[in-house]
Amino acid sequence: MTSKQSVQTATSTAAAVIPNNTPTIKDSPAVERALNRSKLYLLVSWSLLYPEDEEFLDYLQCGEFVEDGRAALDALQAALDANQGGDRAKLKLAALKKQLDNVEKLVASECVNWQLSDLQSEHRRVFSNVITLDCPPYETLFGNDHVFAQSHTMGDIAGFYKAFGVELSKDIHERLDHLSVEFEFMHFLAYKESYSRCHDGADKTQIVVDAQKKFVKNHIGRWVPLFCRMLTKKSDSGLFKIVADMTSDWIEFETAFLGVTPQPYTETDYRPATFNSPEGQTYECGAQDQGNELSVLLNEVGAQSFLDVKDKDKDKEEGGPVGTA
Repeated sequence: MTSKQSVQTATSTAAAVIPNNTPTIKDSPAVERALNRSKLYLLVSWSLLYPEDEEFLDYLQCGEFVEDGRAALDALQAALDANQGGDRAKLKLAALKKQLDNVEKLVASECVNWQLSDLQSEHRRVFSNVITLDCPPYETLFGNDHVFAQSHTMGDIAGFYKAFGVELSKDIHERLDHLSVEFEFMHFLAYKESYSRCHDGADKTQIVVDAQKKFVKNHIGRWVPLFCRMLTKKSDSGLFKIVADMTSDWIEFETAFLGVTPQPYTETDYRPATFNSPEGQTYECGAQDQGNELSVLLNEVGAQSFLDVKDKDKDKEEGGPVGTA
């Protein structure tokens, strides 16, 4: 009896302190959505980065890339709200599953015997060792036909990173506007959202959600669709053709899921940056259109003329003296 009375008293006291309408701290479906979106962003980000070591190749060949992708898609689909993204989001999730099937088939048929050098060669075939202008993975080369516009865009990207206290690792030899870097930033934001929903209040969570919407609407949602079309054309087949299709489907899912409407760039928006001098003369960043880049550089600094003179002098020396004794 005494024990029962104690329990009743404790229960009554607790009821007086904790209101019955206290909201659940942990919104499990929302946390799952954020966490699995974070995983998928990381998968795509890693796919596009130049492979410095065998880590990604091992991840691909052992099947974990496909397994983790499928697990994230299944969990995301299960946690997806009926009104969030609508039919378009569901269709894109189904398309992403098919892309993972294609990755699995490619690994089994071609990539299973790849060495690191093979993956690196495939990456160079598509993206080159320098900035390739037929599918550059850099945002500032899209929609910015003036160098000052490029600087403005780069500054805005840097502002997003700085606002959330992130910066490029010294191990990543890429620019702030590289697609893999921007996708990893979205991976970070989505993961931060999942943490915030568990440990922070609604206000802090909303800040992270709004940042994701703005970054997709003003950045990756604008240039990545065009980049994917260019990458599909350049790669033609193989791993990066599938990655291009997967990235395209993922961006379409994200815009539907987040409820944003970016203004995507078209082919006519992609132009080399120019700078107008005070005299009105226009310069183009397009050494690749003038032939060999080394020859262009030598001509600009006057070294080519010097080499030509040296070659002529050498020919004269090798020919010997001319005349009669």
